[in-house]
Amino acid sequence: MSEYKVLFLDIDGTIIKPDDSIDETTVKAIQQVQQKGIEVFLATGRPLHEIREIADELKVTSLIGYNGAFAIYQGKDLFQEPIEKESVIQFIDIAKTNQHELVLYTKDQNLFTDLEADCVKEFIAKFHLHKNEIYLPANDYDILGMTLINLASKDTALYKIEDQIHLSQVNLEGMRHCYDVIRYKVNKGIAVQYVLKHLGLSKENAIAFGDGLNDKEMLMSVGEGFAMGNGHPDLFQYAKHKTTTVNNSGIYNGLKKLGIIE
Repeated sequence: MSEYKVLFLDIDGTIIKPDDSIDETTVKAIQQVQQKGIEVFLATGRPLHEIREIADELKVTSLIGYNGAFAIYQGKDLFQEPIEKESVIQFIDIAKTNQHELVLYTKDQNLFTDLEADCVKEFIAKFHLHKNEIYLPANDYDILGMTLINLASKDTALYKIEDQIHLSQVNLEGMRHCYDVIRYKVNKGIAVQYVLKHLGLSKENAIAFGDGLNDKEMLMSVGEGFAMGNGHPDLFQYAKHKTTTVNNSGIYNGLKKLGIIE
């Protein structure tokens, strides 16, 4: 058995259950892993300024946010990769033309194209977003990530403006009309590879758990990739293992399978 050194965990649908709680088995599993000296990273599409409470609760100080655009290792910034400004403007124009909403994430804020739209209010409530402002075209923002809101599945084709970007459906009940904007050169997998290189570790030293299609690159970048039982149907082909659902101790059971925890 190779020596495991680092564990990457998605948040929504992996750590956090549909009722917004974290299972006691998940908390215990993370504690046991940390006691063995394994570094735990939260790796999420969410902006990092909105996951502090979760990180504090789990006593995790290493984070990957915005689907791989920003990483922190033990409280210190590792890298930031903003989206090219031209791409941001194109996405805003397409969204406006088609009555879609958009949230653009900076290092400190969530910028919405419309804060009054019902679909936006639901999105803010579901993800417990606090630092919400209206997007002002006149401001020069560094945008680290984007999520499109209120799309029908056929609408995704409207955003195929370049080969470098694709959309990933949010894998949560009631939020399937939302799509994360994923870059081929900036995603959770690339971020994981960067972290492993930074720490002088190999793929075989790493484990990851995820449930959405935005996790596929991450699961392919580690030695032991686990898709949650509640994962998107298209994700399983990219994972080495399938574990139980988030409601049924998925992280705990996966780590137990590897013999890391009791």
